[in-house]
Amino acid sequence: MKKTTRTEVFLWSIALPGFGQLLNGRYVKGLLLVALEFVINWQADLNEVIILSFHGDIKQAIQLADYHWLMFYPCVYMFGIWDAYKDAGGGVTPFAVVPFASGAFFATTGLIFSRDFLGPMWLAIIGLVVGVVVGMLIRMFLARRLRY
Repeated sequence: MKKTTRTEVFLWSIALPGFGQLLNGRYVKGLLLVALEFVINWQADLNEVIILSFHGDIKQAIQLADYHWLMFYPCVYMFGIWDAYKDAGGGVTPFAVVPFASGAFFATTGLIFSRDFLGPMWLAIIGLVVGVVVGMLIRMFLARRLRY
C-alpha cells in the first residue's frame, strides 16, 4: 500500500478532523477526533449556522449557535490538522506549531466577538486566517531571533 503524503494528510484533515489520523494509521486518535467533531458540530448546530451564514442570515445564525459548544471547535479543528501533519512527517522545523495554535486562538477570539459583528462563522474564519498569518510571522521572528 502506498504511503500517504503530508499534503494528502493535511488536506483530509482540513476536510474533517480525524481523517488525517486515520490515513496515518492512528485509528483510536482518528476515531476520537471524528467523534468529537460530530458531537461539537451537533451540539453547536454548526452545520445549520454555516448554511444560515452562507445565505446571509447572520442574526438567525447567531441566535441558533450554541457558543458554549462552538468555542471548542477551533481548537479541536486546528489540533487535528497539526497532529495529523506532524505524524505524517511535517512540522519538524522549530516553532512549526505556532501558526496552528495562533490560528486556533484567533478563531476562538473571533467567536467571542461574533455576536456583535459578522456572526459565528465569518468572524471565526477571518480570525483563523489572521491567526495563521500572525503565527507564521511569530514563527519567523522566533526562528531568526533564536538562530534556528
